Amino acid sequence: MHERQNIGHMKNKQQHIFRITAVLLGVIIGLAACKRDDYYVDGGRANPRFNGTVLEFLASKPQLDTIAEIVRLAGLEEVFNTHEFTFFAPSDENIKMLIGQVNYQGTDPALKGNNANNQLYNLGLDTIRTLADIDSAIWRKYLERYMFRGKNKLMDYPQIDPELLQTFGGQNYYAYNNTVSKIGVVYHDAVSGDTRLKYMGYRQLHIGYIPNLSEPDNWTLIPIASSDIEPDNGIVHVLDFTQTRFGYVQQEVIDDIIQSKR
Repeated sequence: MHERQNIGHMKNKQQHIFRITAVLLGVIIGLAACKRDDYYVDGGRANPRFNGTVLEFLASKPQLDTIAEIVRLAGLEEVFNTHEFTFFAPSDENIKMLIGQVNYQGTDPALKGNNANNQLYNLGLDTIRTLADIDSAIWRKYLERYMFRGKNKLMDYPQIDPELLQTFGGQNYYAYNNTVSKIGVVYHDAVSGDTRLKYMGYRQLHIGYIPNLSEPDNWTLIPIASSDIEPDNGIVHVLDFTQTRFGYVQQEVIDDIIQSKR
């Protein structure tokens, strides 16, 4: 009888160990899968190291080559080729959303809405046909919101939890033009079946532009679609273009464009 009890105890112990191992294995597999580093939400696997400058990296990617052209128009080419900095890159899609098309009747949602061209047209002002139709100072002003001195990868930023900001509040960082953004890493939970391990899942970098420092809690976190891309002179984190607009506050950009054309 005593031997049977020992055998039963050993079986229960083995089953318990097996369940724990299965949970841990599921977590490990999930973490490994989440290490895939896509340049974009729908992109392929990316090599984080790029042999070239930040500007050359942008120019080499079809989803970012318009941003590269704007860098040149803004007079920031030397900075993007020689300075050591971190760039939270918007995408070409954000520029399309900004400029838009007058009375667009097609199916591309990026060209619809209250964009710059619709507002310029309604005011009787010249619409935008090329990127150069927008003042270089405007391009520079808003690009500098995305630029931060030094090279910072995901691991260099503190944790942020929007529901526990007093404990995990990220950190405020000054951009090139002294605007401020809150930057932090969201630690997702690891979930396997009915088991949830707090903060043990994949980690995702986020940024939240703060429009007014007198209202420091007025910001919205924007997820990064791909982090830690490493050209020779900097680090690039590509924003999820579906969750943001160029300049973070698109109407502010449009207002500047309108004023420049009066």
